[in-house]
Amino acid sequence: MTAPQISILNGRLIDPATGHDGVADLHVAEGKVIAMGPPPAGFEPELTLDATDLVVCPGLVDLSVRCREPGEEQKATIASETRAAAASGVTTLCCPPDTQPVIDTPAVAQLVRQIGERHGLAHTLPIGAITQGLKGLTITEMAALKEAGCPALGQADRPIRDTQVNRRALEYAATFGLPVFLPALDPELSEGGCAHEGVISTRLGLPGIPEAAETVAVARNLALAEQTGAHIHFRGLSTARGVAMLAEARRRGVRASGDVSMHQLFFTEEDLKGFDANYHLIPPLRTQADREALRAAVAAGDLDVICSDHQPHDPDAKLAPFPETAPGISALETLLPLALRLVAEGVLDLSGVVARLTLGPARILNLDVGRLSANHPADICVFDPAAEWTLDEHSLISQGHNTPLLGSRLKGRVRWTLLGGAVVFARQ
Repeated sequence: MTAPQISILNGRLIDPATGHDGVADLHVAEGKVIAMGPPPAGFEPELTLDATDLVVCPGLVDLSVRCREPGEEQKATIASETRAAAASGVTTLCCPPDTQPVIDTPAVAQLVRQIGERHGLAHTLPIGAITQGLKGLTITEMAALKEAGCPALGQADRPIRDTQVNRRALEYAATFGLPVFLPALDPELSEGGCAHEGVISTRLGLPGIPEAAETVAVARNLALAEQTGAHIHFRGLSTARGVAMLAEARRRGVRASGDVSMHQLFFTEEDLKGFDANYHLIPPLRTQADREALRAAVAAGDLDVICSDHQPHDPDAKLAPFPETAPGISALETLLPLALRLVAEGVLDLSGVVARLTLGPARILNLDVGRLSANHPADICVFDPAAEWTLDEHSLISQGHNTPLLGSRLKGRVRWTLLGGAVVFARQ
């Protein structure tokens, strides 16, 4: 795809890397940002985008987007989900390794990358499996996975039960400088559960997952990170106590980080009362106190990444009784509107929420994205923060329609998305 010379004029330009937040022009050539403010001498744009009253920021970086390909194309494909990503302002997305086959060999990692490159709508990055088949028994060839384009390693939602294997895996990953994504969920304490263990799960008769399922896993992995020097990243923290443990370890210098899924910042166990399977999540929705603690941690920077945790499903996956349904929300297209709702509710300012969606995750991956500085890739999101629209089956681009927000009135919509300096999405 040829990248033309482009000028984006009169937008509110937010670049978390430099702290810039103000009206300015942005100029792009040969796939990179070349100037902010006045154009370079002799620069003649082939395309001019009027961003008056719009926000111009780095393309969003999402650490967890299940595209379902290869193996579960009845739920979604890389083509369908990268179209949804482009329409959502997401220019870089990470695919967890629980595909079929698992991303545990260079061949599967390269396949995911190649399919993403062929569609050319978002950087599609495979997360390599830590253990073969995600079975938690034998460590993968991590060097080969890194060479094949995996910026990090993970287990999706399948913990490593054997602590010795877990330790050896972290030691091995540390030698290659690879961050390791770990689920904050103890398998024995969480097995069979579908709701936060407490008064509401008891009243509803739903199998519970206790807070300790998270805190036990966090404590164990923080100890191993301190022992090995590996960089661990907790994917999808859900409890106040888990976040507090992470923050304390970070203050002691442990190389650990964490993120929160956007839905955990809005929904709670109270939403399960109607038995809507679209609220069936793992980790489960927790208490209102947990939600407020997660919001406070995001605001304080103890959690410097928010992700969609996008999990599209076919309709049948949500039709069984609540505990038997497949967990997960189709969440790409609500990521930006919910982020703007955090701003409206005073949790973060706009610059802060943009940082949690761009520079924060880019730093976890050690990638040169999530910024608008000169000579950096021109992956750019231009959105209208005031645009109101209704989320319905006609407006959804993702193949997965499993979201409790169907029918909701949302605020904030992407106008243009640029990938490598080329416009990959434009809304009329």
